[in-house]
Amino acid sequence: MSSCVKVTWCHFALLTSLSLSPRSDSMALSPLKHFVVAKKKISEVFEQILNYVKETSAFVEETCGNKALENIATVDQKLEIQAYADKLAVIKEVLARRHMKVAFFGRTSNGKSTVINAMLRDRVLPSGIGHTTNCFLSVEGTDEEKAYLKTEGSDEEKSIKTVNQLAHALHMDESLDAGCLVRVFWPKTKCALLRDDLVLVDSPGTDVTTELDSWIDKFCLDADVFVLVANSESTLMNTEKHFFHKVNERLSKPNIFILNNRWDASANEPEYMEDVRKQHTDRCVNFLVEELKVVDREQAPHHIFFISAKEVLNSRMQRAQGMPETGEALKHNLCVMASQECISQSAVKTKFEQHTIRAKQITEKVKSIMDAINIEAAEKRWVTSLEDREYQMDRLEFVKNQLNLLIDDIKKKIKAISEDVESKVSTAMAEEICRLHVIVDEFHADFHPSAHVLKLYKSELLAHVEEGMGKNLAFRCSDAINASVQSSQRYMMESMLPLLPSAVQNQVNMLVPSRKFDLSYDLNCATICSDFQENIEFQFSLGWTALVHRFLGSANAQRALKLVDQSFQAPRPALPQACTPSSGPQSAEDLMVAMATNVASLTSRTSMSVIVVGGVVWKTVGWRLIALSASLYGLLYLYERLTWTTKAKERALKRQFVDYATEKLQLIVSFTSSNCSHQVQQEMATTFARLCQQVDQTQKELEAEIHQLTVKIDQLETVQSCSKSLRHKATELERQLEAFTNQYLQPQQ
Repeated sequence: MSSCVKVTWCHFALLTSLSLSPRSDSMALSPLKHFVVAKKKISEVFEQILNYVKETSAFVEETCGNKALENIATVDQKLEIQAYADKLAVIKEVLARRHMKVAFFGRTSNGKSTVINAMLRDRVLPSGIGHTTNCFLSVEGTDEEKAYLKTEGSDEEKSIKTVNQLAHALHMDESLDAGCLVRVFWPKTKCALLRDDLVLVDSPGTDVTTELDSWIDKFCLDADVFVLVANSESTLMNTEKHFFHKVNERLSKPNIFILNNRWDASANEPEYMEDVRKQHTDRCVNFLVEELKVVDREQAPHHIFFISAKEVLNSRMQRAQGMPETGEALKHNLCVMASQECISQSAVKTKFEQHTIRAKQITEKVKSIMDAINIEAAEKRWVTSLEDREYQMDRLEFVKNQLNLLIDDIKKKIKAISEDVESKVSTAMAEEICRLHVIVDEFHADFHPSAHVLKLYKSELLAHVEEGMGKNLAFRCSDAINASVQSSQRYMMESMLPLLPSAVQNQVNMLVPSRKFDLSYDLNCATICSDFQENIEFQFSLGWTALVHRFLGSANAQRALKLVDQSFQAPRPALPQACTPSSGPQSAEDLMVAMATNVASLTSRTSMSVIVVGGVVWKTVGWRLIALSASLYGLLYLYERLTWTTKAKERALKRQFVDYATEKLQLIVSFTSSNCSHQVQQEMATTFARLCQQVDQTQKELEAEIHQLTVKIDQLETVQSCSKSLRHKATELERQLEAFTNQYLQPQQ
């Protein structure tokens, strides 16, 4: 604060005091009101700052505890803000103290009590010549109309009249010593100064005790202003300096003022007044600047005052009684008023400036943390989360589209392979049916015409045929089909590998069976050939039955022979009946048609030639030919009858079985090939379905990750919004602190 500015401020306070009506002290505006207003304002600001820091602490703690928002807010930031909240709570508690404490110290008889009485405008504290105050006395305002006091350790309200008995050195109660405190409560209606939560502390002389350390610990650590009351008739003594050196050691740059009391004595030697003032001022300045180093040299003169407390007290008491003030007393009174105003201004600066600076630092730190969180959240949201979500959404879209394309492609491939398998099996089975006699000829087992043995023989033959054809079909088709299936499975696996979950990609072989695909050829010969009936009875090749079979065919021969048997067994009527059952004529008619057809075939040129030749021979040879033919016929019959052995019967059964099985197996060629095709289709569809399930898992994982990223983005937006809002609050609080600084802590013009 510059000298001219300080003087202007003090002069303004003095002029304000002089312009007040002298009728009532209670109506005067206190020069310490500045402190009260400042305290109220800074307390409100600190309340807002504390609430703000608590809000940011809760916000950071919540953000730090959210795993999805890791590294947005750190534990160190949380602990830092919590530490700020604790510091602000302590500062707020300090600011909540409802008074400004001004402690007066000095040597005995320097007029400390008189100065306080002058400020109170009444003789409240004991004063006089010599060692008067023997203990600490504090004076504070009370809303009651009656003054009272309390002793240390007691809540009993005692009469103010006992203050001389308790605190006067000549009337000291033996129970009190220099380190005790007597609290005096003076009505605020009698002194406007006390309405502003001011506490004035009087002390014994610094030269009457050696317990300075205990005094400082007990009474000085919470003092806002220290006033050294010096004697203008002498100079600063080492006892006074020693005490304030100790205060300076305990407190960082205490706010110290020096009142040179009894300045009225200089009026006796007016020619030396200015020289003496300069001498005292220089010594006081050196003490404050060089020794204590509590202020700079420019500010030090504004901490030094020259007053006559006794003159001011008498003047104010006369004014209270309606008597006019003398000119000299008025001058000292103005100096006291100026000292009060400067003390108030200095107390505001001392009490609130460091706290205000600290509040600014904390607010700035918290704001920087909010900035860091906002920047980190923005970076995570825009650079990481949004890009990740966009990437995952693109990947999900790619997986869906690619899967649809692969489904169509693989369906076509499965269909093509199935059709190829059906064709291969059908061709191979047709060829194997043509080679059925080879498989049947390879069968060897005990054969006997008996019914029991024949049944077992045919059962084993059927099993042999089914096994043999199955092996042959497997040899011809299985390897090629298996290679085709495995190739298709590898194609499916390679095509769908990029669509599978990353955890499955390294284990994709587990989804495709490593075993060889076994195609099952279910011929089921036992069922389709279950009605096979062999005919191993002897049949002469030129016998009636054989000839009928030869001419009419197997089906017609059976019916013809059956009809003939019925004709021989039934009695023949003398005359043909006109009406016969519809079945009889129909069967005979069918038989005649068949015989006529076969006989007609003899009318070919070759047959007619044979008949003509035979007729010529018959005419030429005659009975010899008949005899020869009969002999040959008999020999042929005998030969065939003798060669009709068990082996011949077995060969006949096998031949009959081949003819029968060939006809039956040809009926199931299409069914068997379709069945094999279906097996291949099922195998490939199963593999593809397993791969599709894993692709579905990929889609679910991508959708879950997209959902998580969306939630995270929303949370980051919330963090951004909150951090931005909290930053704006910090800016507003900084504005309020700056306004407080400009209004209460900066020099007033």
